[in-house]
Amino acid sequence: MRIEPTESGVNGYLWRASLDTLSFMPMIDVDARAGALISDWYVHPDTPDERMKVSVFILGSQLRADTLKVTVVRQLRNSTGIWTNQPLRAGTELKIEDAILARARQLRIDSLDQ
Repeated sequence: MRIEPTESGVNGYLWRASLDTLSFMPMIDVDARAGALISDWYVHPDTPDERMKVSVFILGSQLRADTLKVTVVRQLRNSTGIWTNQPLRAGTELKIEDAILARARQLRIDSLDQ
């Protein structure tokens, strides 16, 4: 499978890897031209009083870590039902970036094998 850059020059491997990595989350904005994926709030069934929203920005055409930016917002629901922002667990954004980069590298390797 050969993956080409998107029309705006965003790295195609990072783009596909971002879509694959976050495929379990509902998306509210997926813009290949801008290289932006923004999820809707995701609530894991095991933690119904915690939700997360992830944004991924691909900043260039290179398959490099510095062309990928991930931000995560975490909220908890208090006893009155109000969602409030909370600090992330250490390394959360980095783990997502690493997962995307690993998937992008695998897509690239797979494309060379064909």
